[in-house]
Amino acid sequence: MTKKKVTKLALITCTALFGFILATSVSTADVAKLVEDCDSCHGKDGASTEPEIPIIGGISALVLDDTMIAYKEEDRPCPETEFPTGAKKGQKTTMCKLATELSEDEIRQLGQHYSSKPFVRAKQKYDPALAAKGKPVHDDLCEKCHEEAGSIADNDAGILAGQWMPYMRLAFEGYSSGDRPMTKKMKKKYKKLKDGDIEALIHYYASFQ
Repeated sequence: MTKKKVTKLALITCTALFGFILATSVSTADVAKLVEDCDSCHGKDGASTEPEIPIIGGISALVLDDTMIAYKEEDRPCPETEFPTGAKKGQKTTMCKLATELSEDEIRQLGQHYSSKPFVRAKQKYDPALAAKGKPVHDDLCEKCHEEAGSIADNDAGILAGQWMPYMRLAFEGYSSGDRPMTKKMKKKYKKLKDGDIEALIHYYASFQ
């Protein structure tokens, strides 16, 4: 190869590399802004301090991605809510609206970001007696998919242990009404729940602090 061709090849390589670095830095900046917006509701690194807003730090990227896609396609209920903190504090929005504004790549990057953070369990009051009743219900109906009381992110089934009780009640209400989708396997198990089982499960998961 001639010196001229080597120089030209090096120039093309450097130009491509510079373009890649530039694109990556822009992407990183964009994701940082998105994270800032998400943190204003879900708390720093997804450690929510708002009882009706779920803790998302530490949950698997697959679950986070699937959740955002469900919102994007309006397969999950999207009640209107307000930003509790941050630059948009007081502004009303819905998760479906926010998800629609994101590209699939942005959703993936947000999922990777929050899945890399620790799951910070909520410090909240619970009824020990109800928690004790919830344990056998979980062991019988939920443990197969939500191992170790729903504390294992790698199950790709969400994290239940330590999640906010008010948020869990909203989630169960969605399952019971049919507004929130379930897998066939979960539907089969869900039908076996008896009166009082759901509240007992909520207190059981809340007992992990």
